[in-house]
Amino acid sequence: MSHPLQLSFVASAKRLADLPPSPSEVAFVGRSNVGKSSLVNALANRKQLARVSNTPGRTQSINLFVLPDGATVVDLPGYGYAAVPTREKRQWGPMIEHYLLERDCLQALLLLVDGEIGPTKLDLQMLDWVREHRITTVVVATKLDKVKPSRLAGRKQQVAAACRLDEGDVLWVSASKGTGIDALRSQVRTLLALAD
Repeated sequence: MSHPLQLSFVASAKRLADLPPSPSEVAFVGRSNVGKSSLVNALANRKQLARVSNTPGRTQSINLFVLPDGATVVDLPGYGYAAVPTREKRQWGPMIEHYLLERDCLQALLLLVDGEIGPTKLDLQMLDWVREHRITTVVVATKLDKVKPSRLAGRKQQVAAACRLDEGDVLWVSASKGTGIDALRSQVRTLLALAD
């Protein structure tokens, strides 16, 4: 079993210029309510590190978490449905886009899709966009525990096919059950070039 990532909350910003520098960084992105904050908490094995809510759209800024060696993990605002004012939501697109294109220390993007329902149109648009901009991206399917075991093999095929990936290239996890979290921690460490 891999050790939890020793993450500490360091900053929350609405603008890229307000983020502190980092030697190496990975970021989580996905639609509202896909479980980004829960996953950050699971990686650190801490319940309240990233704010989790039943209300989609709780993450409204770029939230930065630091590891002891200075490398960082970012929780980006969710796209899609969110219970926040439209004006606020409209700012997220440019905020995320600016971050992804201008953050020099970004090593990779972890794009979260809901494993239970599969990638949405917005997820696939985001995937096309990051591919177009040549941003290293790992697709992570969340909520593995919500998929019936009898349907899992078919769901894995569907998710991979929709994302135009091989099945083995999609990482399946459950933040609530801890399934796949070790593999995701190892992936994050590899992307950040950290020793396990």
